[in-house]
Amino acid sequence: MIDLEVNGAAQRVDAEPDMPLLWVLRERLGLTGTKFGCGIAQCGACTVHLDGVAVRSCVTPIAAAAGRSVTTIEGLAEDAGRHPVQQAWIDCQVPQCGYCQSGQIMSAAALLASNAAPTDADIDAAMRGNICRCGAYSRIRRAIKQAGEARNNV
Repeated sequence: MIDLEVNGAAQRVDAEPDMPLLWVLRERLGLTGTKFGCGIAQCGACTVHLDGVAVRSCVTPIAAAAGRSVTTIEGLAEDAGRHPVQQAWIDCQVPQCGYCQSGQIMSAAALLASNAAPTDADIDAAMRGNICRCGAYSRIRRAIKQAGEARNNV
């Protein structure tokens, strides 16, 4: 049994220590917002926060999350509303097919938690490896900047 916190709630999971966190979230806990893309940490669709740091859950063994805090797209929202990144995604009409969006949003939220006014270079570095086959990168950048401004104006 592995104990961890997921989206603010204590969880006890019966899983092999090397089982990827992605599959624990999706299969054992029913949190399907985190997507499977490549399985080799190259696409970013599976991005979650582990103690506030963006990680690829497809290659993170559940044992690495033991005793730690995991936040998924389902737990990102603040209070009863949306996280500023989620709102900016809507405002800037970022999603097209939408498959990569939970991973993109989680990476953007982690960036803004540490840097509320990122430069284009900061955004490029933080979002590197989050692949969008629809090519919505300019809207993603605009949304990140808008969310950063919203966080600064609170």
